[in-house]
Amino acid sequence: MKKFILFIGIFLAFNVGYAQELTRILFIFDASNSMNGKWEGSTKIDLAREILGEEIEALRGTPNLELALRVYGHQSPITPTFQDCDDTKLEVEFGPDNYSRIKSFINRVQPKGTTPIARSLEAAADDFPDKNARNIIILITDGLEACDQFPCEVAKKLKSKEIGVTPFVVGLGIDLKYLNAFDCIGRFYEASTKESFRKVIKSVITDALSNTTAQINLNDIHGKPTETNTTVFLYKAGTKDLKYTFTHTMNFKNQPDTIVVIDPEMQYDMVVNTLPKVTVKGLKLYKGQHNILPADCPQGMLKVRVKGSTKTKDVQVRVTQAGESRTLNVQDIDQIQKYMVGDYDLEILTLPRIYKDNVTISQSQHTYIDIPGSGLLEYRCSRILVGQIFLLNDSDDTAEWVCDLNDRTSKGSFFLQPGKYKIVYRWKDAVSTDYTNVKNFIIKSGGTTSLNL
Repeated sequence: MKKFILFIGIFLAFNVGYAQELTRILFIFDASNSMNGKWEGSTKIDLAREILGEEIEALRGTPNLELALRVYGHQSPITPTFQDCDDTKLEVEFGPDNYSRIKSFINRVQPKGTTPIARSLEAAADDFPDKNARNIIILITDGLEACDQFPCEVAKKLKSKEIGVTPFVVGLGIDLKYLNAFDCIGRFYEASTKESFRKVIKSVITDALSNTTAQINLNDIHGKPTETNTTVFLYKAGTKDLKYTFTHTMNFKNQPDTIVVIDPEMQYDMVVNTLPKVTVKGLKLYKGQHNILPADCPQGMLKVRVKGSTKTKDVQVRVTQAGESRTLNVQDIDQIQKYMVGDYDLEILTLPRIYKDNVTISQSQHTYIDIPGSGLLEYRCSRILVGQIFLLNDSDDTAEWVCDLNDRTSKGSFFLQPGKYKIVYRWKDAVSTDYTNVKNFIIKSGGTTSLNL
């Protein structure tokens, strides 16, 4: 079965300096036999009719806009021994008020033939009256090229006729290896559901009318836009008025994805939600152009891990920027977390705490911090206790407080780092300090120490 894909192509006049006030959009509609196939609880032809019909109706009344419709695969039935690769026809010519005619034809056409994408694109170049406008082609199809030509060869022919080609490709489940062959044509967008398909159609039509696009470059330490997978906020400049929210994405060419739904009439403050966040203020877009919105966001990865046997890995790590007291993040042991390139202080929330200062995060590198595994202390007594646990330091014979005992129970347990300890305690209801007791014990990684107090 053929894949469901959407090709959106923009054919612009060669003379880009011309003041193009009129916009013409030619819809090329797939009426090949495979459009009878099922998708999202309906047929592909019905869903395409519904979505395209909605968007055509939404365009009604748009100034300086003319539409036309070319259809393929609707005249000659495909058979096991025959497919008509010339089955493509301009059904509704360009005009200022032909919305109803286009919708009517789409609603009554019956899918039956093959998929001559390349020949339809080549024929479409002659559907436009002249070059004195922004000439747009939107091709909706559920199939790959089925005839003897290839779209890239058509692109070369169109360029030889001084017609520029910049298509977008939106696909549902299409093999990305196949799409690599479309490098000569343009960008690829994947649509996996009916709703995402609808959003794509809206987005590219908006782009066709405004011709203003943008891409957000999250640059690494070398100034290359390699960083991604981060939430980006765009605020109206100088305010807290949030206008757009994006999850930064790389396209199938591993380049920052193009944003088409964005208002070019205002300036923006951009917040990139890295750790720590990056803010770029006063970004200006230029109408009718492709805009680059850059931010320096070099990042590397941090992972704190336990080496050797342990009784628990349920430990968190408090991260601050070096020399600062404010908590930047709390991450789990064995979690990989991205941070901006720089130095950080770590407080590993073991008992007792482990501190690592000036830990360096480097561009695209993993920084590993290893800690020993914990042991388990279990204690019990016949009566409720009050007391504290201390770590004994052999180097200076000092004792470092670790934690307090629970004074509402006669037993308990703690995961402790390996070392020498002492527990100082007495019965809770004792009325004399003479009842104070001290007991030393040793904790080993992965081991259990039991005390009867």
